[in-house]
Amino acid sequence: MTAVGSHRSPFHQPRLAEMVAAELRGRIVRGDLPDGSMLPKQEDLLSEFQVSKPSLREALRILESEGLITVRRGNIGGAVVHVPKAANAAQGLAVVLGSGNVTVRDLGTALALIEPVCASLCALRDDREQTVLPALREVHDQVEQVTDDLLAGTRLARQFHELLVTQCGNDTLIVTVGALETLWAAHQQEWAERVPSSEIFPTVHRLSQKVHSRIIKLIERGDAEGVARAVRVHLQETVLVSIADDGDLPIRGDSLR
Repeated sequence: MTAVGSHRSPFHQPRLAEMVAAELRGRIVRGDLPDGSMLPKQEDLLSEFQVSKPSLREALRILESEGLITVRRGNIGGAVVHVPKAANAAQGLAVVLGSGNVTVRDLGTALALIEPVCASLCALRDDREQTVLPALREVHDQVEQVTDDLLAGTRLARQFHELLVTQCGNDTLIVTVGALETLWAAHQQEWAERVPSSEIFPTVHRLSQKVHSRIIKLIERGDAEGVARAVRVHLQETVLVSIADDGDLPIRGDSLR
């Protein structure tokens, strides 16, 4: 990439920065720059792209805001590469939804409509006995061992539902619905921290065990329609329980931890 001529305009530097960011972003997405690796040194990037230091700094700021790099400063400075994951999408989505005052109730409703599609795809997988079911059974067994800890039970329950997404076999759904799952899991954990376990744990735990066991059996049978219905009803009930006090509050951009 070569720098544009000497003529300067208010848009000159940002445009160069966006071009550099786009090229580096492509290398990260393609895997040319692996997760955890370092970007080339500043001197090397300046030499390659033939841009000014301000333009390069702006390009790095763009990538950092997208969660694709973390810039380290000081004696061990440099930029660490982060390959995009659902969590990255979730953070950006949280900011966008929060800025639009989208409510927690709205998030829960959306998830209850979309996650059942993922569950049905799990049931349609020919290799579900080797891929989907072992992971679901393992988490379900862990849930059954929790006796009085709402926080731990909630975390495991969300892991169960996250598996319904990550094992569905459709990469687009894994990323998009996975981002919603991440946001909802953050809300659920906050809810579990506020609610006294002794008041609600027995009911929630018993319901979770019963429904998750049924979901596993339906996937085992390959009953795509049946498992979609079961997951939809289960999520609708879960949403009603966990948004009683804050369902109309907007999603917070800083809700992910």
